[in-house]
Amino acid sequence: MRIELGGGKTAKWALGYDEVALVPGLKTLDPADVSTAFDFCGHTFKFPIIASSMDSAVNPRMAGLFHKYGGLAVINLQGVQTRFEDPEAALDRIRREPVETATALMQEIYTEPIKEDLIGRRISEIKAEGSVAAVGVTPMVAAKFLPAMEEAGVDIIMIQSTVTSPAHESSQTEPLDLKKYCSSTDKPVVIGNCVSEEVAYELMKCGAAGILVGIGPGQACTSRGVLGIGVPQITATAECAAARNRFFKETGRYVSVVTDGGIAKGGEVVKSIAAGGDAVMMGSPFAKAEESPGGGFHWGMATPDPALPRGTRVTVDITGTLEQILLGPARKPDGYTNLVGALRVAMGMVGARTLKELQQAELVFAPAFMSEGKFYQKSQKVGMGR
Repeated sequence: MRIELGGGKTAKWALGYDEVALVPGLKTLDPADVSTAFDFCGHTFKFPIIASSMDSAVNPRMAGLFHKYGGLAVINLQGVQTRFEDPEAALDRIRREPVETATALMQEIYTEPIKEDLIGRRISEIKAEGSVAAVGVTPMVAAKFLPAMEEAGVDIIMIQSTVTSPAHESSQTEPLDLKKYCSSTDKPVVIGNCVSEEVAYELMKCGAAGILVGIGPGQACTSRGVLGIGVPQITATAECAAARNRFFKETGRYVSVVTDGGIAKGGEVVKSIAAGGDAVMMGSPFAKAEESPGGGFHWGMATPDPALPRGTRVTVDITGTLEQILLGPARKPDGYTNLVGALRVAMGMVGARTLKELQQAELVFAPAFMSEGKFYQKSQKVGMGR
């Protein structure tokens, strides 16, 4: 469906989380009888929730806790963890800085050179926790850091940038050949971010083991305002899921689609998978954990850009322990805690025994979904009115 903008120019209709809803199924299931198991890059996890490679959300300790509870966390190899022997001191400065000068301080902190010996050390620390070692890098340094990552025993490599295309051109630097990179290592390579079927399909052809979906929806991201670029996550996920299905039919190789960004509540986890995603990647919910490096603050990887910051440090406060956020029990009816429990209950209500069945759930366009009958919640700023 396209909308006429004027002068013969049209725009494609795109939907986000607040504009769709799941329809209950013909049958329902006890939440105890559903499976949230998620296969990803040769590993099986208990639930399809990944902690994103943001300094405020993941450090080696958090990666270990995620493993303990059955999930996966990704560490940022271009953040404070690899720039400082003692990253806690840098994190403390960021947490204490007044809001007016927080971005300028981070621009200063993130100019500290990355120390390659710390790449191996952080990966080793994650492995020592018993966790799958997943790391995030930008295309600019992915090839340079590969030997150090492999030597340290990295398990999953995520190549991430605001927008990743299979055919980047530059007169300033040598672009990363994604197809060559994927074939040069026996480690699974996840590539992002993208929002369209065509780009996702071409990235899969490059050898990606997974695709990250989302441009600009994150809680701390300002790319949509600064650059005017992005597609709402329900439509973006459905587009990339269509590429996955087409690629699987043609090649027999299944490439996981991970909805990355803009997800804060259990209902958004559920809708991402119902839209066709295999898993979600989340940052701000885990910056809210008592154990988080951010300590109640959250910022994205583009926030400290030296020339054009595309993010900001936001206050997210502490909502509970990581265990409460993931597995409960929830103490408030706002959807921010017990994310896995919400997923299980929703799966039961639509009759989905597995995540694959949840991908087939019926969705409806529901522009009044978040406001219908919620006058008191909104006026009192409780529940869905927060």
